[in-house]
Amino acid sequence: MDDDSTTQRWERWEGRAAVPLGVASFVYLAGYAAHVLARDLPPALDDVLRVIIAAAWAVFVVDYAMHWRLSGRGPGFVTRHWLDTLVVLLPLLWPLRIVRLYDVVQRRRGAARLALHARVMLYASLSAVLLGFSGALAVYQAERAAPHATIRTFGDSVWWTCATLTTVGYGDMAPVTALGRVLAVGLMACGLALLGAITGSFSSLLLQRFARGTDEEGPPGS
Repeated sequence: MDDDSTTQRWERWEGRAAVPLGVASFVYLAGYAAHVLARDLPPALDDVLRVIIAAAWAVFVVDYAMHWRLSGRGPGFVTRHWLDTLVVLLPLLWPLRIVRLYDVVQRRRGAARLALHARVMLYASLSAVLLGFSGALAVYQAERAAPHATIRTFGDSVWWTCATLTTVGYGDMAPVTALGRVLAVGLMACGLALLGAITGSFSSLLLQRFARGTDEEGPPGS
C-alpha cells in the first residue's frame, strides 16, 4: 500500500468517523454524568447507563483499530500515535472529541472559518470546559465517600477543578484518595497546556494587530 493511498483512506475514514465519535462523546458524557450524579438509581437503570458507557467506549476502540489497520505500521502504531492510544485508555479525554465534531460540522456547512489564533483560543476554551466537567465528575466519584474527604459535593468538585485547571490552587480543598490525586496531576498538566495555548494565541494576535497598526501608520516623519 503506497503512502498516497494510505493517506487518502485515512482521511476518508476520519471524515466518516468524526460525527459518530462526536455523538459517542456526547452519549458517554451524558451517561457518565447520570451515573455519577443520580444517586440511588434502580439497579436496572444503573445497568443501562453502564451499557451506554461501554457502547461509547466500543466506538472509540473501533476507530482506534481502524486507524491502526489503515496505518499499516503494525505494533509501531501504538508508540507513534501515543496520544490516540492514551485517549482510548483514558475515558476522561473522550469528551474532547466534541471539539473535533464542531470543526467538522463547520466545514460541512461551509461556514466561514475563524482566523488561526481565534480557532486555537476557541478550541482550547471548549476543551477546558469539557475536560473540566468530566474531570469534576471523576474526582467527585472518587472522593465523595472517602474518609476525611474535603470534596463532598459535586459543587465542591467543580470549584476545585476550576481552581486546578487555572493553576490557582487555593488549597481549601484537595483530593485524599490515590485516584483523586492521579486525576489532579492530569488536570494540572492539561490546565497548564490549555492555558498556555490560550494566552499564547491571544498574545500573538495582539502583536499582529499592533504590528499591522504600526505598518499602516508608516515610519515617523513620513
